[in-house]
Amino acid sequence: MTYRNVIALASMAVAAFLSSCSSTTDLASAKTYKTKGGKHVDNAKYYVVRTTAYSHVEADSLKYGKGNAAGGTLKHGMVRSAASDWSVFPVGTVFKIEGQPHIYQVDDYGSALVGTKTIDLYKPDFAGIKEWGVRNVRIKVLRWGSYHRSLAILKDRTRHSHVKRMVTGIEQKMKTGVRS
Repeated sequence: MTYRNVIALASMAVAAFLSSCSSTTDLASAKTYKTKGGKHVDNAKYYVVRTTAYSHVEADSLKYGKGNAAGGTLKHGMVRSAASDWSVFPVGTVFKIEGQPHIYQVDDYGSALVGTKTIDLYKPDFAGIKEWGVRNVRIKVLRWGSYHRSLAILKDRTRHSHVKRMVTGIEQKMKTGVRS
């Protein structure tokens, strides 16, 4: 068995495990919100999203090192870190990019992501950022994260305007009965 086959099998096993752990919600029971860019559906399974890449070696990230906003370390193995607007894709959301072997978990956010449906993918160096560029991709959400957990992490960080905007978005969704 080749290295590539081993990686592919491991990826499928991780995806199967995560999807078996998640609750799947069909579009009939998903909650839809009007946003600047159209609509956003919470708890759906598939999305087409804009993706970019970031790294801990960029100037605006140096002060955080390899730490993520959720209190852990940025990951770049079979499971990789991703950043989003937590009022769109809450902390803990696990997804797979169609055609890619890796699993991503939202454990970070960035001020430029707030108010967008863009997901920033963690890369360990500048070469990875350049190679990824900007891509519109189809993702499959394997497990939705938690708005409650997102809010708990963000509550002490509201001195930053982008965090206030995420908190407001999360609170609005929680008022309307979004699960998570």
